[in-house]
Amino acid sequence: MDVRADAFDSVQTTRTKLTPRQVNLVHFALAMGGFAIGTTEFAAMSLLPYFAATFGISEPHAGYAISAYALGVVVGAPVIAVLAAKWSRRMLLLTLMMVFAVFNVMTALSPTYGSMVAFRFLSGIPHGAYFGVAMLVAASLVPANARSQAVGRVLIGLTIATVIGVPVATWIGQALGWRSGFAIVGVLAALTVSLIWFYVPADQPTKEASMLRELGALKRSQVWLTLAIGAIGFGGMFAVYSYLSSTLTDVTHVPSYVVPIVLVFFGAGMTVGTYVTGRLADRALMPTVGGLLLWSLVSLALFPFAAGNIYAVTLVVFMIGCGGGLGTALQTRLMDVAGEAQTLAAALNHSAFNMANALGPWLGGMAIAGGYGWTSTGWVGVALAIGGLFFWALSLLTDGTRRA
Repeated sequence: MDVRADAFDSVQTTRTKLTPRQVNLVHFALAMGGFAIGTTEFAAMSLLPYFAATFGISEPHAGYAISAYALGVVVGAPVIAVLAAKWSRRMLLLTLMMVFAVFNVMTALSPTYGSMVAFRFLSGIPHGAYFGVAMLVAASLVPANARSQAVGRVLIGLTIATVIGVPVATWIGQALGWRSGFAIVGVLAALTVSLIWFYVPADQPTKEASMLRELGALKRSQVWLTLAIGAIGFGGMFAVYSYLSSTLTDVTHVPSYVVPIVLVFFGAGMTVGTYVTGRLADRALMPTVGGLLLWSLVSLALFPFAAGNIYAVTLVVFMIGCGGGLGTALQTRLMDVAGEAQTLAAALNHSAFNMANALGPWLGGMAIAGGYGWTSTGWVGVALAIGGLFFWALSLLTDGTRRA
């Protein structure tokens, strides 16, 4: 008997009550939240030069606003998952998205850089818990052997944001000012609240739910190793993406209106990577994780060489985006190794990725400030991908079940 599958099946309480059409509507509602979150997370990076100019600070300094959001996710995800252990998942999703809407609007109204950093931190607090709970809800509505595809459907919202939401927010930000980009996210979050209200079925928390049960995830070494893979191995993508706008204008020498077009290719890569990963991970989970880390390592190593040519760099940016499928695979891995502490483990996955979101821009900014140039972010990414592969190998070696 697979105790990990049993632990996951224990939360599947609504699968048989919904028709396939209703399941699709639930997945759509949850993905809309991912669209809103993805738009603000990645648009903040592409709008970085503009709010840096508004507040009269350097771009590496402005990058702290991105790190502040990421740290908000890191702090918020586990705290909310534990404190809200006895909440119904539907009510928690509604509350998180309402809070997310409010603080994105406040970001748009920030009078100073300091207040913007504070509001970015507060905007990040609901992020990880929302994704963690949304993915558990999505996966609970399908058979266990289709979990990765259900998780991928929620993440598709985030990846489509990088294809549509981020370029549109960037274009609007260029035309109307960067503040409008964050105001749009507030509208998207309000729309998500409405969709969740109408389509996500009401639920009751399990009687056994408690803070102590959720904290049980922290006793499992495989949970920590899986989180380390994401926290380190995903950092390279953020190191490059955070300074991609400046790299394109200062190294590739393209006009500013070309930048959103390249961002579309990054988003297309994430969408393709997430879709393909969802199918591969349901067949061979850990080999898929390792393959994605190798793919990212190669793509990031190519970035410094491709940056001088718009066609080459666009292709490489697409390849780097494909590595974003790692999130889907690691989310499913956590469902396998977390036992009964599903909510905390799912939320911690997004803390891990936003540790990467904080670590990547920070190390990339240090490399740039140290005089190594905009393209040095690619080499920072290579080092982080190697770190992710180390923890992946350690997880395989120490996993007593040897389950792929």
